[in-house]
Amino acid sequence: MSDNHADNAQLLHLVIGGELRHLDAPVFRDLSQVEFVGAYGTYAEAKDAWRARAQATVDNAHMRYFILHAHKLIDPRGDATH
Repeated sequence: MSDNHADNAQLLHLVIGGELRHLDAPVFRDLSQVEFVGAYGTYAEAKDAWRARAQATVDNAHMRYFILHAHKLIDPRGDATH
């Protein structure tokens, strides 16, 4: 099977997190302390990692983790040739 087969399109999801300044806005308290949890090829894998980190930091109300759909940032129109 070819690496550029449409069914093999790679989707890149990044999971990051850190302590927020306030609970009402996604603004990190200290960007140098933002944690890169990982890069994942599927949303399900990213969600599992996000859930694990979020549950591990549940005692700190200001800690938040996010799933970034990096593949949409790389190719926002979705028209990259494969």
